[in-house]
Amino acid sequence: MSARVNVFAGHPLERNAESRDDADWGAAQLADARARFILVADDGRTLYIPAQGGLRLLDAHEQRALAPDVVPTYLGADVGGPLLSLRVDVDRAERVAAELGAKFIDLRGAGMRLPAFDAGLFAYARAYAYWHARTRYCSSCAAPLRLTALGHRALCTNEACAIEHFPRVDPAMIVIVGFGDRCLLGRQATWPEHRYSTLAGFVEPGESLEDAVRREVFEESGVRVGACTYHSSQPWPFPSSLMLGFSAEAIDPTIRLGAELSDARWFDIDDLVRGLAERRLVLPPRVSVSHELIADWLRARSGLELTDLLTDEPWVKPRA
Repeated sequence: MSARVNVFAGHPLERNAESRDDADWGAAQLADARARFILVADDGRTLYIPAQGGLRLLDAHEQRALAPDVVPTYLGADVGGPLLSLRVDVDRAERVAAELGAKFIDLRGAGMRLPAFDAGLFAYARAYAYWHARTRYCSSCAAPLRLTALGHRALCTNEACAIEHFPRVDPAMIVIVGFGDRCLLGRQATWPEHRYSTLAGFVEPGESLEDAVRREVFEESGVRVGACTYHSSQPWPFPSSLMLGFSAEAIDPTIRLGAELSDARWFDIDDLVRGLAERRLVLPPRVSVSHELIADWLRARSGLELTDLLTDEPWVKPRA
């Protein structure tokens, strides 16, 4: 198994979860002159400086000048001090970008192009921005919600209800299925031509992760899976998923396509090597845990490194 940490994962930020309800402590974080702020637009983009290859964070002075009315969400702290996020509408984001001479980047682009710390920070901030934007009323009584714990919880303002709401995280399994010297990959009809990936699906209530692996693989491909082994996880805020990676072995390799996939195939080592070399196969980008699952499967069975077989794929047609 690869020791490489998945993109967006392994973030070293100290989140200080035990202190978020302390009003005095929270006020001190917001007032700290070292505080830095990541701005997240409602369309999911943030600011960065291409020439520097990193995020464009606002310092405390810039935050007071450009977004004084925006209530920050505390993310955590590193050796440089507190880090907080600011959710703003697109028009405000455009004005701030122009003022600072910054460009915009989306989360997938950040995962591919920015340092690990910056990409992970953006993923963290974006997940909370999405939750705040879409969780404004109580799901029990429909009263407005008030953010608490420095943005990490929301409290129903109806005193007769007073339910606390927590950020939504949707667990989804993703799996590399093997059978002998072959692995199972599938594709959806909406994907770019020639792109195949590992199978994935959301975990249902009352279901273990292993049961979700077996159910989803069978529903999508008709393949029966036996043993499952946990691989690694990856925060995937598109918009609020947590990808839980597995490897598994098929006990019945017969493919019977379900409604979700347009195709599913068993690929051996030669299929992968020749398909990539001849540009007849496109695998998931390096930003995804799916890429790591395929890379580890290939390494374990052949000693080959997937990165040595890939190009920059400029020929792949983007999604419409």
